[in-house]
Amino acid sequence: MRSRTIEAVAAFALFALGAAACGKSGGDAPSSSPSSSGPSASAAPASAPATLSYWASNQAPSVEDDKKVLQPELDKFEKQTGIKVKLEVIPWSDLLNRILGATTSGKGPDVLNIGNSWSASLQATGAFLPFDDATLARIGGKDRFIPASMSATGAPGQPPAAVPLYGLAYGLFYHKKLFADAGIEKPPATWAELIAVAKKLTDAQSGRYGLAIMGASYSENAHFAFMFGRQHGAKIFDGKQPRFDDPEMVAGIKQYIDLLSVHKVVNPSNAEYVNDTQILKDFSAGKAAMLMIQSYAATAIEQNGLARDAYGVAPVPLPDPLPANGKRVNSHVAGINIAVFEDSKNRDAALKFVEFMTSPEEQRILNAAFNSLPVVTSAYSDERFKTGNIQVFQKVLAETAESMPMIEETAQFETLVGTAMKDLLAEAASGKAVDDAAIRAKLTKANQQMASGK
Repeated sequence: MRSRTIEAVAAFALFALGAAACGKSGGDAPSSSPSSSGPSASAAPASAPATLSYWASNQAPSVEDDKKVLQPELDKFEKQTGIKVKLEVIPWSDLLNRILGATTSGKGPDVLNIGNSWSASLQATGAFLPFDDATLARIGGKDRFIPASMSATGAPGQPPAAVPLYGLAYGLFYHKKLFADAGIEKPPATWAELIAVAKKLTDAQSGRYGLAIMGASYSENAHFAFMFGRQHGAKIFDGKQPRFDDPEMVAGIKQYIDLLSVHKVVNPSNAEYVNDTQILKDFSAGKAAMLMIQSYAATAIEQNGLARDAYGVAPVPLPDPLPANGKRVNSHVAGINIAVFEDSKNRDAALKFVEFMTSPEEQRILNAAFNSLPVVTSAYSDERFKTGNIQVFQKVLAETAESMPMIEETAQFETLVGTAMKDLLAEAASGKAVDDAAIRAKLTKANQQMASGK
């Protein structure tokens, strides 16, 4: 099983250290001293119940908030099965480093969460239990999962490396009072309307802007590069060959960067924001009228003091008409998957735990707590997922979200293109013009870096 691991991880690690690729955005900077190992689960004596180690991703505003949500459910699982779960919640800034260290050392947890756009890259290490038909049957079967979320679980034609746990999608959060004060009756539905509304809501002198972004988050930048590139018909890859500097990709990225450089509806300081903490505070405080962000943000917005009925959610606007060959994509299939290490000595217990976490009851409890979306269809019968805002995200995930390419090279795309956009936004914030040629030059360099492995 380990024959492919070191080579695959080495290639992946060159480009993907510290990514927060798929779930809670931001926090790209790697830990200054990331741990590369964790307690490996050992085989329990026959007379004793199994103890599982579980690495959970940070879904709530803080690691402590995650523990408050998860621990009662783990206690419930232990009461039902006799299987104890040892929980560690790992921040996104450390999670991928920890996983990569575990795949090479063999000292990993039994069960762990992974960002779903990492699925194919981590699958290539050979370190994870494949969810073939028989294994899927043991956790309740493939058919109970939402197809969109299942599309981001590994390379096509191979058994999934993981199964969905939390669903996420992008939406446009808008501040109702700011809209009402400006006489704006409804959220923008097209990209041209978005620009017009954002300009109307921007008052740089008072420190209020139409939109806030995380300009220094390469993972967030890469998400928008994918989404807006697809709107213009970009292919991203031809097979495994990068096409980052195609005209369609240049146009999609320019659409995003123009928010700051041309339309000036984004505060130039946003070019330095590496995570979501500040933009969520700015939105809650009325310093930003809109955010394009995933559904999880609702929790922090409300914790920052903006009541649930004081903001609304709409789909991220699309160009109208779409460019030639453009696709109606306004989110990638975002979310978190749950996986089992191939080396786990508690495989049966681990699969029981995966079945528990993806059961309809737990899907209702956990996704309601984290403001994420259930990944099993039957969970949507719960009234908590029938609110207008949640239904927006659910519709986006089902109808206008597209999975990022499920190939090993996607992690490299995220890092190289996302970092190029970070640099371009920094240039725009300094007052430098960022035109098609400047964008194309950065993307051509990203193509070359990928080809050379540097």
